[in-house]
Amino acid sequence: MRIIFMGTPDFAVASLDALVQNGYNVVAVITAPDKPAGRGLQLQQSAVKQYAVQHNIPVLQPEKLKNPAFLDELRAYKADLQVVVAFRMLPVVVWDMPPLGTINVHASLLPQYRGAAPINWAIINGEQRSGVTTFKLQHEIDTGNVLFSSEVPIRPDETAGELHDELMKAGAETLLRTVAALKEGNLHGQPQQEIEAGELKHAPKIFKDDCRINWELPLEKVYNLVRGLSPYPTAFTMLQNKTLKIYKAEMEPATHNQAPGSVHSDKKTYLKFAAEGGYLNVLELQLEGKKKMGTEEFLRGFRFE
Repeated sequence: MRIIFMGTPDFAVASLDALVQNGYNVVAVITAPDKPAGRGLQLQQSAVKQYAVQHNIPVLQPEKLKNPAFLDELRAYKADLQVVVAFRMLPVVVWDMPPLGTINVHASLLPQYRGAAPINWAIINGEQRSGVTTFKLQHEIDTGNVLFSSEVPIRPDETAGELHDELMKAGAETLLRTVAALKEGNLHGQPQQEIEAGELKHAPKIFKDDCRINWELPLEKVYNLVRGLSPYPTAFTMLQNKTLKIYKAEMEPATHNQAPGSVHSDKKTYLKFAAEGGYLNVLELQLEGKKKMGTEEFLRGFRFE
């Protein structure tokens, strides 16, 4: 079975590696074009490209997926199956090309959390479970027939980064089950509308305004936002007119009449913000223009106005 793999970030590398290590014939990789990054704006290769180059797998990096030259090159590989993990939206002419179609690994239990940021939104919304789903691509994004799914519990203090790593591993394992079943020819997908899921929640792309902490919210919602955006893109607030990113915090339930968002500190060991129902005690942070650090280290060099 000839497989073309499409993906870009670290999350996708685990699935690509699983295919390679289990002897599947990955004939080419499609990934994002190299992009300038860092202070020197040097071109950076995607994580998937770096892996492919190390394993001598041909790499295609089209700017436009409908480019006739790219489509001709894609057809020339005569793939039986395409696998997509953390890539961009594909046009029909691409996902409908191979005989076995195109399967996607999505980091949620579909039909819940369709969209670009399922890991973040599951934690932001205080979910107690997440998972991965493999499905066949069709016209509407993340709506194809479900092939396999695997549930992963979410700990009460788990961050998006930690859940990402668990789902990355679960995604690779679930992909292997899916490809093996496809190879045997005995896999029949289940339409998502037949899956009992209750009210559907979505996972749209996260923008900067989504990361700003609203201190009027209950403490638990603020806490979930912080861990759901850690380590990236990171929840933030303002401290003395500078952006303060909060990577790690803990809840301190309390009854108080402090103004929402008011700052409380002994200027040595703790820094906390008032919210409805208590305080958010900050443990790891980064002030605009400074490095990421623990609260005690931060307070040693910070002067309150």
